[in-house]
Amino acid sequence: MRIVRHPNIVELKAFYYSNGERLMARQKDEVYLNLVQEYVPETVYRASRYFNKMKTTMPILEVKLYIYQLFRALAYIHSQGICHRDIKPQNLLLDPSTGVLKLCDFGSAKILVENEPNVSYICSRYYRAPELIFGATNYTTKIDVWSTGCVMAELMLGQPLFPGESGIDQLVEIIKVLGTPTRDQIRTMNPNYMEHKFPQIKPHPFNKVFRKADANAIDLISDLLEYTPTQRLSAVDAMIHPFFDELRDPSTRLPDSRHPTNPPKELPTLFDFSRHAPPLNQKLVPQHVRAGLAGRGLDIDHLTPMTKDEMMARLD
Repeated sequence: MRIVRHPNIVELKAFYYSNGERLMARQKDEVYLNLVQEYVPETVYRASRYFNKMKTTMPILEVKLYIYQLFRALAYIHSQGICHRDIKPQNLLLDPSTGVLKLCDFGSAKILVENEPNVSYICSRYYRAPELIFGATNYTTKIDVWSTGCVMAELMLGQPLFPGESGIDQLVEIIKVLGTPTRDQIRTMNPNYMEHKFPQIKPHPFNKVFRKADANAIDLISDLLEYTPTQRLSAVDAMIHPFFDELRDPSTRLPDSRHPTNPPKELPTLFDFSRHAPPLNQKLVPQHVRAGLAGRGLDIDHLTPMTKDEMMARLD
């Protein structure tokens, strides 16, 4: 938390250690790490619950706004080699008054090192990538991309897309929608997985799962929820998807969905990129915000992005 600084990541204000109470004379006191973070009043989970209670789903513009900001946060941490490993609506803080989203809870996050094994029992069940269910230990940051696809689907449907009741049942729920993975797909998820006996289920078309969604939304979700990790979009590539074009339109305003009589407000700042941003700024930054960045000394047309080595997070 001390090495990440981004508009869409919750800010760590301070931290301190404290001792737990001794429960038994023979037990040693445990030491607790306490984090003091900036206050953000709500979560995307609570916002989604609000619309459920209203017997409707979240407005699609809000879905675009929140998922785009999540991809911004992921593009930043992934560029530094950090995988969050627990993307879910409860870990997405939200300020309803501004529309700003901030990623929190880095308790499961890890700097992934190539060929260094990782635990596969990670990430909350509904959002767990299939390679984790198959027991992969050499996974990549694409597990966060899968989780984001699950979050996006949940906001559009008003309920989880893959509501498994156990680890194996989670895979069953995925297969119900995506169909049975081929042997080659299983190999890309975990080459060491030997059990290939699955009932042959045909995929359920996404346009029947998301009956009210437009073609761009379905196309993006299809590119996020791929069995083969390398075929999933990166966070940066997802940000330039046409699904988010409405956010790049300078005339777009955000209606107050909870108080419809209030006037629409401007979108939060979405394009204040820096040299830490991945080198796709030509596509990421709309023309109408480039002058402001130039005033900060960031010339998008002649930007020299940071190298991978410069961006990689280090704990030493």
